[in-house]
Amino acid sequence: MDLTYTPAQKTFRAQVREWLKNNVPKERLQSYDTREGFEQHRQWEAKLASAGYSAVTWPKDLGGSGCDLTEWLIFEEEYWAADAPSRVNQNGILLLGSTLMEFGTPEQKARFLPRMARCDDMWAQGWSEPNAGSDMAAISSRATRMGDKFILNGQKIWSTRAIFADWVFGLFRSDPTSSRHHGLSYILVPLNTPGITVRPIRAINGREHFAEIFFDDVEVPVENLLGAEGKGWHVAMATAGFERGLLLRSPARYQRSAQKLVDLYLRNQVDADRDHSIRDAVLRAWQGAEAYTLSSYHTVGRLNKGAQIGAEASTNKIVWSELDIMIHETAMRILGARAELIDDVEANEWLEGFLFSQAGPIYAGSNEIQRNIIAQRMLGLPKS
Repeated sequence: MDLTYTPAQKTFRAQVREWLKNNVPKERLQSYDTREGFEQHRQWEAKLASAGYSAVTWPKDLGGSGCDLTEWLIFEEEYWAADAPSRVNQNGILLLGSTLMEFGTPEQKARFLPRMARCDDMWAQGWSEPNAGSDMAAISSRATRMGDKFILNGQKIWSTRAIFADWVFGLFRSDPTSSRHHGLSYILVPLNTPGITVRPIRAINGREHFAEIFFDDVEVPVENLLGAEGKGWHVAMATAGFERGLLLRSPARYQRSAQKLVDLYLRNQVDADRDHSIRDAVLRAWQGAEAYTLSSYHTVGRLNKGAQIGAEASTNKIVWSELDIMIHETAMRILGARAELIDDVEANEWLEGFLFSQAGPIYAGSNEIQRNIIAQRMLGLPKS
């Protein structure tokens, strides 16, 4: 693995750094779990798109910059180093967008991707159901084919940011005689369609981060089917690979958090060193972020040579989710009781990050399920 950047990559880094320096908002945007904050983030995403930075790995004619994955890593490093706003349309750009690139028809790509890049359309994910969480093959929401349309019925839950989104992509059982991962279809649904009800679910911080979606005889044209009818599981597994692999959580995110943790420790070192294990925890968090970064560059090197990510995406998901908890738990130990002061801006940011990190081992497939995947598909171990 050669970690030497080419002249072109160095030029790209300099261009991204300069653009971010001139364009990152001076004032922190409001939370995107509020209507006003959501619209602020939408406008920021549109500004990114105007420079080709909303989806840098997409072709230019679809709203991107035509970058490879190494340049994406470079962009992410500069983005997080600039403390730019969190990305609000990651369900669309990073998950569905990548899936559309692989499975979409030319018409679907032209229809959805440029609008997604500009954030004209914001997307939610509709997979989990009340009785189908980590066991996604237990999905029971139905899609009944009626000529050139599907009739959707059922319920989705824990749909991130669906309360403010424009569209949802989801899995529906289109073959009523099927079971488990057979007979599912991957369908794109506008959330303003008659028969859809979206109800907010408050997260642990009190904000409307999630929603449940009800489908009552919702009509959707067959042209909104992604991939073959009844073969949605295969398409969804590709999306899950993007979610668990590199794209959803870039290593730069954790490098930045780890550096902030080091800075927090140094500013509070006298008190923190009363417990020598805190210093060790800070060091382990920083090492973990660096190790994840090197692993990501290694993976990108393989992908650039034509390799594919399979079940090993599960190892990636475990690493970044547990690293996030390690970083924020250590910050809570450094801050102590101060972490509960909501009028302390720095402490409040660490507290918000700590609360969010608790969900990491659950979303994108629980870590228990990921360990089963690793055991069975990577190590060849028998089922218990």
